[in-house]
Amino acid sequence: MSDATQNIETTSGEGQFGDYWALLKPRVMSLVVFTAAVGVFVAPVSVHPFIAMVSILFIALGGGASGALNMWYDHDIDTIMKRTANRPVPAGKVAPGEALTLGLWLSFISVTMLGLASNWVAAGILAFTIFFYAVVYTMWLKRWTPQNIVIGGAAGAFPPMIGWAVATGGVSVESVLLFCLIFMWTPPHFWALALFMNNDYTNAGVPMLTVTHGKRETRKQIVIYAVLLAPLAIGAAFTSIGGWIYLTAALYLNAKFVWGACKLWQREEDAAEADEYKAERAYFRFSLVYLFASFCALLAQAIWVKSGMGAW
Repeated sequence: MSDATQNIETTSGEGQFGDYWALLKPRVMSLVVFTAAVGVFVAPVSVHPFIAMVSILFIALGGGASGALNMWYDHDIDTIMKRTANRPVPAGKVAPGEALTLGLWLSFISVTMLGLASNWVAAGILAFTIFFYAVVYTMWLKRWTPQNIVIGGAAGAFPPMIGWAVATGGVSVESVLLFCLIFMWTPPHFWALALFMNNDYTNAGVPMLTVTHGKRETRKQIVIYAVLLAPLAIGAAFTSIGGWIYLTAALYLNAKFVWGACKLWQREEDAAEADEYKAERAYFRFSLVYLFASFCALLAQAIWVKSGMGAW
């Protein structure tokens, strides 16, 4: 048994508040909160501000529960990967059992309270999201198939659908399109990261596409998914949540996203290594801007329409 592993297994009760907060993956949680809030606001049914606020809080807790469960199960490979070695469990600040306990309790509390605060359809989707991320993705897909990010991306795509269900009590074409926007965005986003973090995945034995099929194939797949994403994202402009504000943003963002993917595809590996994957890092950063700006455009469109200005 390595010293690092022994330290993880024996450390307990030494974590500070910040360590337990880090277990919830606050950066990911912020994306969950934002996209869920947009899902609530763009829905055609008004929600009392207090109910909306409380619902988003419990959706956030559900996202945090998923993060804690993920860190509990993945602490062995997190120790190996430079990007994750400083997380609370591999760093020995929080024991794996504590992460598991926190994740399970937050799962129960978030789902139960969301059901009581809004409706059980939203709570049911949240429960499935936690299960999908913690069990289907973390325990199965991540270590088994190079399609881990493709299929597992569904977990991160559910929050706006949950938000929509909070407002409407159901699922619609619009909420499915919100889901598809994040679902199709996830592979090029993470594969861009994998291009310059490939050694981490190789050392940890995670079958990321860059590891199993090589970087050239990964670059091609980034282009394919960026192209497939574009009509779905732009198509949302012609539904009840769309209009000229969102359409303008979607046309620009998707053109830039596809163009950037094509530029990555044209890159030679020698050139990428020489400049330390400068273009790949830039594309990864832009992918974050892309998603945030897309949902901001949806939010701006909803505010415009609800102010009585009309969609077109």
